[in-house]
Amino acid sequence: MIVTEGHETSAYWRADAVEILGASPDRVAPPCPWSGPGRCGGCDWQHATPSAQRDLKAAVVCEALQRLAGLDREVEVEAVTGDQDGLGWRTRVNWAVAADGTAGLHPHRSHEVIPVDRCRIAHPLVSEEGVTQRSWPGVRSVEVAVSTSTGERLVRPDGRGPGFLTESAAGREFRVTGGGFWQVHPGAAEALVAAVLAGLEPHEGESALDLYCGVGLFAAALAGPLGPRGRITAVESDRGAVEDARHNLAGLDRVRIERGRVDHVLRRLRLGRADLVVLDPPRSGAGRSVVRMLARVRARRISYVACDPVALARDLRWFAEEGYRLQDLRAFDLFPMTHHVECVATLEPH
Repeated sequence: MIVTEGHETSAYWRADAVEILGASPDRVAPPCPWSGPGRCGGCDWQHATPSAQRDLKAAVVCEALQRLAGLDREVEVEAVTGDQDGLGWRTRVNWAVAADGTAGLHPHRSHEVIPVDRCRIAHPLVSEEGVTQRSWPGVRSVEVAVSTSTGERLVRPDGRGPGFLTESAAGREFRVTGGGFWQVHPGAAEALVAAVLAGLEPHEGESALDLYCGVGLFAAALAGPLGPRGRITAVESDRGAVEDARHNLAGLDRVRIERGRVDHVLRRLRLGRADLVVLDPPRSGAGRSVVRMLARVRARRISYVACDPVALARDLRWFAEEGYRLQDLRAFDLFPMTHHVECVATLEPH
């Protein structure tokens, strides 16, 4: 190994493996020729089989739960439909552009641009745009987003340009404008909706909070089982996502959409009670103040969708201090060939 970052007093070091003396039986040749130290940094686990990648991700989740939340729990990372052995799944790719107009991808922790021929994890609809075969003078980046539901495509130099994609999930269509958030794996939305609904077990007439609601995916999924007497309050801070959510949830008069930071909105609304809560916070997690406020609404079930197992485990410890225990945990391989993993945790009062 060659140490690339760190010194004797550092909490940890970063290093690149330059020679393999004894290979694991799960080691394989990376399917992408641009993968490896000093090359494209998008896929850091291409050297392991897909099943080994899921085992490693499960170990990461287990370690975080034990170390930060004091929970000893077996975890299985589930594959979802929509990729070919970990390839061809990514429906949004942000290409970097070098000073000479060549499009490519960055190495890990670097601003250098590697001029790749194509991205192996990109969905075929993304690859068909041929971004790396074209010159982009005067442009710093090119975002390509596609919908596998409709075949629609957006190409946005420097993240600019009008337009939206139409995505389908949970029996509804969703407008996602420009660079708005939608899960990048084709099978992600349906897998997460199914896991959230299975964990919450919603009953007709109950009330629910959908926090960090984005374009309204989980609010829409909850509206059906909660029925005409159910009530949903959805909260999102991003202006564009709120506009999309209001469009996507139009006609569901039992859904109220509030724009603002989740902690600010919860403090302003002073909600006394909610039966169910679903939250899908950013990578940094919900945080202690949000956890404390959610404990006061005394929900019978909370579904926490998390893209960072460390932030999830930290928040689970704080939920435990507020009287909520982890009832179930599922993990999904929504980012094959990378170390990222998505979890859905179900909590209930002690």
